Amino acid sequence: MSQETRYVLFYENGDNFPAGAREYFPAHKARYEEFMRGGVLLSLGPFTDGEGGAMGIFTSRQAAEEFVAEDPFVLNAVVGKWHIREWREVTPE
Repeated sequence: MSQETRYVLFYENGDNFPAGAREYFPAHKARYEEFMRGGVLLSLGPFTDGEGGAMGIFTSRQAAEEFVAEDPFVLNAVVGKWHIREWREVTPE
């Protein structure tokens, strides 16, 4: 088994959701694609259970914090609250 420490970023919907999500999605997408190309954002997406919110999995806390700092969804209240949790990913080798 392989074990890696990952950092999971959780987003909760903000006051400007869903209208802002449509408006700011192109800039948000450009940002997450940049982090994916850099290899520090492994996966992300919205929850589909009707509760709202989303999550992303990063290789470091620093990368997750850098992402949040300039994410158009955070800057424009599409995201209301966010937090980062450390997570141990275990995968078969």
